[in-house]
Parts: sequence; structure tokens; C-alpha cells
Amino acid sequence: MIHQDTIVALATPSGAGAIAVIRLSGKDAIVIADTCFKSVKNQKRLSLQKTHTIHLGHIIDGNKTIDEVLVSVFKNPNSYTGEDVLEVSCHGSNYIQQEIIQLFLRKGCRMATAGEFTLRAFLNGKLDLSQAEAVADLISSDNEASHQIAMQQMRGGFSSEIAKLREELLNFASLIELELDFAEEDVEFADRTQFKDLVERISFVLKRLIDSFAVGNVIKNGIPVAIVGEPNVGKSTLLNALLNEERAIVSEIAGTTRDTIEDEISIGGIGFRFIDTAGIRETKDVVESIGIKKTFEKIDQAQVVVFLADSLNFKEDVFINSFKIEIEKIKNKYPLKPLLIVANKVDKLDDNQIKSIKNEIPQIHFLSAKNSIGIDDLKDKLLSFVNTGALRNNDTIVTNSRHYDSLLKALDEIEKVKYGLQSGLSGDLLAIDIRQALYHFGEITGEITNDDLLGNIFANFCIGK
Repeated sequence: MIHQDTIVALATPSGAGAIAVIRLSGKDAIVIADTCFKSVKNQKRLSLQKTHTIHLGHIIDGNKTIDEVLVSVFKNPNSYTGEDVLEVSCHGSNYIQQEIIQLFLRKGCRMATAGEFTLRAFLNGKLDLSQAEAVADLISSDNEASHQIAMQQMRGGFSSEIAKLREELLNFASLIELELDFAEEDVEFADRTQFKDLVERISFVLKRLIDSFAVGNVIKNGIPVAIVGEPNVGKSTLLNALLNEERAIVSEIAGTTRDTIEDEISIGGIGFRFIDTAGIRETKDVVESIGIKKTFEKIDQAQVVVFLADSLNFKEDVFINSFKIEIEKIKNKYPLKPLLIVANKVDKLDDNQIKSIKNEIPQIHFLSAKNSIGIDDLKDKLLSFVNTGALRNNDTIVTNSRHYDSLLKALDEIEKVKYGLQSGLSGDLLAIDIRQALYHFGEITGEITNDDLLGNIFANFCIGK
């Protein structure tokens, strides 16, 4: 990859706004900007200004003034990309944005590709690969937990842990390789006892990071919660109460919800994606049958299932018995999914009736979706299903599937090394597995990479980043 040219892109979202920021990066960024910038005072030349300074002036095209702007100057190597970088803050008119960008293009810039600014930061050693990927996660974070994880990784929390393990393993690998040069003398430079301890510690850390992906993945993508039950028990009303808005149509007519309705909220800093499903019942209605089929598909995809029932139905013993059977069916079909059993319309029951139902179904939760009674308790229960202890302790949490895959492969090689040490394998055979483990560590931080990998990663970035 050769990145010698100067690139330009809009760094703020497209569309009209109060201001817009246009970013340039490359060896000619300041020179090009100098030909288009006229300062308000003293006829400043941007190339003569100190780094990390801001200058007021106008962007001009010949005798035509396009806009009054602020230009921020960041000189290499002390910039985001490690190159000369300029950021032009102009008024947010679409016309102004395009006029300035087109002017820079005519002066010798090239339009940046997706993620090219961050790619240059990686290639110039300003970020390692896992930190660069965290930039995209930070931009897309929409709740406190995903923001916290992205910030930790962008600051190097994850990569520094991996780099430390890799360095220690590399030191021992060097000693093992050295032994191969003195194979005829039958000497050992690498202390096998210390090496066993290191391999055990690396294995422990890798397993912890791999296990954290189960939490990190749902925090990053939001936890899907399926709200299921018979028609007309208040599923849509519950969705509206959780979201605090009229998101789903509510009607006394059974079977109103024919398709799934989804929306997301943050509870305790964790994103939850609620799915209001069609009521489960026997029906000859073709459209409703399709909706019920989708309900079971959404249960398959959900991390948590909220099984909702009408409290008034519990007055009948026949219903209680059939309800228990339905609960067991769901538990048997989805044994690993947390199941919340909820009785709606609790405002229509007296204390004795509530107590009687509790005796029959101890794990049941009562609420009134219509009157917002018990909604906060339901949210607390949902939050309890998420292991946020790692977040509170500021532990490293893996959220990236590419990192997860590399960690699994690295652990597999480390287990081979561990077995080799226990079996007394020779250094040359140990060295093969150690090299493979180092390779997978390097894949995470970017010591080992290729153009295809980088292309896939940075293609998911926005253009101006």
C-alpha cells in the first residue's frame, strides 16, 4: 500500500448544519490549503504556523470568497494520522461543503476512501490495529457500556495486554531458537520450569479474554429480548411502556400484531433491543400464521425471553395448569435462555389473588403495562442477566469477532506448547507451535497483516474517519 498523496473528506455527517469540518491529510495538505486560505489579519501562511493552532480566515477560489472558516493545523508527526493534517471548520451549507471540497480536489487532493485517515494512523504507527478498530466501535457506540469498552480499547487496554503476553512469549521463543543453533552441544537456554509457568499464565489470560466475548458481544450489539405470549395479553402495551412511547399499535382486538416490532433502549448503560411478537395461538388466518412463525424465529435469535400472560386468566385452575405446561415447553426448547415469566394487569388483582398465583408459580413477576406499575422492577431483572462486573472492574472485554477468532487460534497453539512441554518434546518441535501462537497474537495488534485484511477492516469505517 502506498499512501503518498494528500486526501480530503468531509469529517462531519453529510447534510446541512451549523458547521461542517473538512479534513485533509498528506505531505501537501498545508501547501494546498495555503493556496486557498486568506487570513483575516497579517496575511498568515499556514505553513509557517505552529502545530496545533487555529486560524481565522476565508477560503478563496481566485477572486471568489467561498466562506469564512477556522483552519486547525496539525503538523507531522503530532497528528492523528502522523502526517500533516488540516481541519477546515466552515458553515454547514451543503453548497459550501461541496465548493470547498471540489476546490481542494482541483488543487491536487484526492477523495479519501472509507477509513483511510485511521488506516494512515495505523500505517504510521499512531495506533495499533485493535486500537484502530476501536475507533469505529466508539463512533457507533450508542450506550454507556459499549462506549466504555470502545474507549478502553482505543486507549490500548486490550492491545497492551496482548502485547505484553506476546513479548514474554517472544523472549522465550528466542531462547528456544537459540538452542537450535547449539543442538549438538545439548544445552538449554530456556528454563523449562519458568516456561511452563508462562504458558500456564498465557493460557489463563487467553481463556479469560475468550470468555469475556460472550458479554462483550451482546453489550456491543445490544441484548435482544423477545416479548411473547398469547394474543391480547398486553405485549404491545408492555413494549410501549418500556420504550416510554407509543411504538406499537394497541387494540382490544386479538391478533393486532401481525409482524414483529423492534426498538432499543438503554438500561443501566446496557443496550436492550425489545421485540414485540405476534401472539401465539392456533389460527387459520394466513397472515397471522406467518407472524406466529416469525415469533418463534425471534425467540431463537433472542438472548432473553419475556413470557407474558394476563393476570385475570390465573383465576382459573385449568389455565394455571396449561400455563405451567407452556413454561416447561419453552424451558425445554430453549434451556440456555433466561426466561422471565410475567403476569400483566396486576392492577386488577387483590393481594390474596396475587399471593395465590405466587404460590403456584413462585418465579412470576407482576406488573401493569398500561399503568407503568412494576416496569422498573422488570428492567432491573433484565439488567441482572448481564454480567457487568467486568465493566465495573475495568477488566478487558473482547467485543470484536476477529479478535475472538485469533484468540481461539492462539489458545489452541498454546495448549499444544503446554502438551509439548509435558511430553518433553524437543525445542525444534516446540518452536513450531510457539511461532504459530506469536503469529495469531500479531494478527490482533497488526504486527502480522496483509492488504486484504486491512481492506476488510477499514471498509466498514465512515469516509471522513
